[in-house]
Amino acid sequence: MTAKFYFRQSLALLFFLSLNLTLLAQGKEYTVTGKVIDDQLQVPLEYATVSVINASDPSKVTGGVTDVDGNFSIDVNQGTYNIIVEFISYESKKFNNRTINADLNLGTISLGVSSANLDEVVVRAETTQVDVRLDKKIYNIGKDLTTAGGTVSDALNNVPSVSVDIEGGISLRGNENVKILINGKPSAMAGFGSTDVLSQLPADAIERVEVITSPSARYDAEGTAGILNIILRKEETLGFNGSLTLTGGDPANAGASANINYRTDKFNLFNTTGYRYRESPGNGFFDTEYFEERDIPLLEDIKYDRNVEDRDMDRESKGFNTNIGLEYYINDQSSITGSIFYRNGDDEDLTTNINDYFLNGAERLGTTRSELETEEDESYQFALNYINKFNDEGHQLTADFQFETDKEEQSAFISENVNYNNTELDEVNVPREETNTYEDQKEYLIQADYVLPIGEGSQFEAGYRGNFENTVTDYELRQENENGVLAVNENQTNIFDYTENVQALYSQYGSKFGDFSFLLGLRLENTNLKGRIDSELTEDELREEFGFQINTDFDNTYLGLFPTVNFIYELGEEENVTLGYNRRINRPRGWFINPFPSRDSRTNIFQGNPNLQPAYSNAFDLGYLKRWEKLTLTSSVYFQRETESFQRVQDQITISGPNNTEVEVIRSLPINLGNNDRIGAELGLLYNPADWLRLNGSFNFFKFDITDAVYEGQDYGRDGTSYFARFSSKVNLPLSIDWQTNAFYMGPTDEIQGRRDGMLSIDVALSKEILNDNATISVNARDLLNSRKRQGTTVTNSFSQYSEFQWRQRQINVSLIYRFNQQKNQQRRQNANEEDMEGEF
Repeated sequence: MTAKFYFRQSLALLFFLSLNLTLLAQGKEYTVTGKVIDDQLQVPLEYATVSVINASDPSKVTGGVTDVDGNFSIDVNQGTYNIIVEFISYESKKFNNRTINADLNLGTISLGVSSANLDEVVVRAETTQVDVRLDKKIYNIGKDLTTAGGTVSDALNNVPSVSVDIEGGISLRGNENVKILINGKPSAMAGFGSTDVLSQLPADAIERVEVITSPSARYDAEGTAGILNIILRKEETLGFNGSLTLTGGDPANAGASANINYRTDKFNLFNTTGYRYRESPGNGFFDTEYFEERDIPLLEDIKYDRNVEDRDMDRESKGFNTNIGLEYYINDQSSITGSIFYRNGDDEDLTTNINDYFLNGAERLGTTRSELETEEDESYQFALNYINKFNDEGHQLTADFQFETDKEEQSAFISENVNYNNTELDEVNVPREETNTYEDQKEYLIQADYVLPIGEGSQFEAGYRGNFENTVTDYELRQENENGVLAVNENQTNIFDYTENVQALYSQYGSKFGDFSFLLGLRLENTNLKGRIDSELTEDELREEFGFQINTDFDNTYLGLFPTVNFIYELGEEENVTLGYNRRINRPRGWFINPFPSRDSRTNIFQGNPNLQPAYSNAFDLGYLKRWEKLTLTSSVYFQRETESFQRVQDQITISGPNNTEVEVIRSLPINLGNNDRIGAELGLLYNPADWLRLNGSFNFFKFDITDAVYEGQDYGRDGTSYFARFSSKVNLPLSIDWQTNAFYMGPTDEIQGRRDGMLSIDVALSKEILNDNATISVNARDLLNSRKRQGTTVTNSFSQYSEFQWRQRQINVSLIYRFNQQKNQQRRQNANEEDMEGEF
């Protein structure tokens, strides 16, 4: 939408307002209100024109335009009117001969793109790209058949610029330092910074995803890669409506979710509830060759120089979640919304590791290690939002309060049996282990935002946000001693109390000059990170145990300024250029700071580093968008420099085991390691060559260069390139059957200690509308070729390791979605368009 169009709409608004002043003196006034949205994308249409024409005297006209949320409010005298709702490139909608003798709420009015643009409608509705704004790109999940019965993580993997690895880790343009928001705020739904919860929420809960690679000052400065803002569905259609989804699959996957909504003139009640049971088999393979002989872990005097580990994972997860909320309309200008989110998870995982130990090529010992892990997780979130609109021009104040808590209890029992013994020992017994972890998290959010329009096309915004989070992790390790008793390992048992408080003030100013728009902002953030370690070991003993200095009681404060600059220039109605700059921070948190190791196996551990300092980045982004009749092109080039970036290094250390033994393990440790320069380009194409065929493809190429990366005398500097590409096609077959194929390929890349191989994944799906289009049945296969595996090689000074890892095997799902009072409403709106008749919404 160009600035010229906005200017014409503004002139029209002034004209309507002047006429309205004349009508005010003619009798008692009533208010006509409503909301205008895109009928396919379900997103607000800003600057849509609403004309109110006197039915007996068409020369008497009043009206207005919609605000940023698509809302309008127009005062009229008592009488009979024809009401017209219009938006450029969309079919207009008329409400003829409406007698107004009381306030009238037209509800949510859905506009469809005009017949001259129907091809574009199909492309935009069925794919993900929606719109380009000054500070973000908005993508609609659309009618993506491959995610039916899937999760939020599955849906995100189909969004351009986003990739989800096999363990659920989310990256933006290949950078995993991305901030996840739910409805614009940090949330327990996003797992307090973890992405595990996103693998439990149903994909159909998403309305749209905002990819914010150049965030404005209103957003948290966390996440050097940018922000993914997931907007969940909250229907506002008048009356009672909703949908029910049932899912079944193989490996065992069963779920049910419901979305319901009840809307009146005074309130809107909404609820999403779901239950899921899933079995997720996975596997891994690790072949490690050591450059020197070493002892088998927990077994002294048995030497080996090669270990082959074959891992199978049988995971069972059960989860229930519900989100219920009520929006109450205090008056035409203000409303208050309260919501409660609850999630309960109950998981049981059995991991079996078959280990073969070799010395000079000869088999020495074979064992089978079993780890049974149980986890119970419970989350609550309470959110309260207040909004007051001072007028219809966008002058408003919003305030938010949010409290969330999460309690997680995890237990693991590890045993290892000997399969064969070619050593000099007559009998070999591997000690048993047991771990118990209890984690308690609490977080408070307080936020206020003020928006003030200034003149024509300008706007000032300011706000405050405070995040206050505390996490207590109580970890206990018990190992079998020489008497066969599970005794506490005092060297690794601990309580870690971690607090992160972030407070921020921001202001920004935006304006338009003809075809040129800009948004300038500045954010001031104060970060306070505090941690206390309760352990039997002193700081000197911790240094001796883990090989580096650990502060058991730290209190670090960082004050930073984060400027943002965003420009957009409209080259034409369907063409623009954007330019953005932002400075961001990546804070160390959670398991990256806890210095006590988690155990993937007896030979591989991950250890956090409480000495981590924040990483900072400066990023530039230049984008270009062009739409033709059947083709949409998006492209951008970007550059980012991150200082003190987080990198994981692997080394060989000795830690304490049972019976005062010492155990050699491979440790993965995050550290601040130099500067990381990333430069890249991405290209996206949406093509609709025929009514029955829609194509969508994107390609992202990037280069990284890690410099000044010296750790313990070794230079980890590395440069390399990688890329990822995705392709999607949707075909309308006879008998109203839709067929969709999605393909994703992650190219190989060099890492600081090795190389990761490329990875291909293909998803396919079929769907059909049934029951008079009130229901949809679909069948999909995720990872059809069973090829979504992480493969690579790691080389250090002491060992070389080849690894393969598959988090989840091929999944086949059948899903049924039944809609009530939704399809009928859509049909009625369609008839109103075609016959130019009035309707109820």
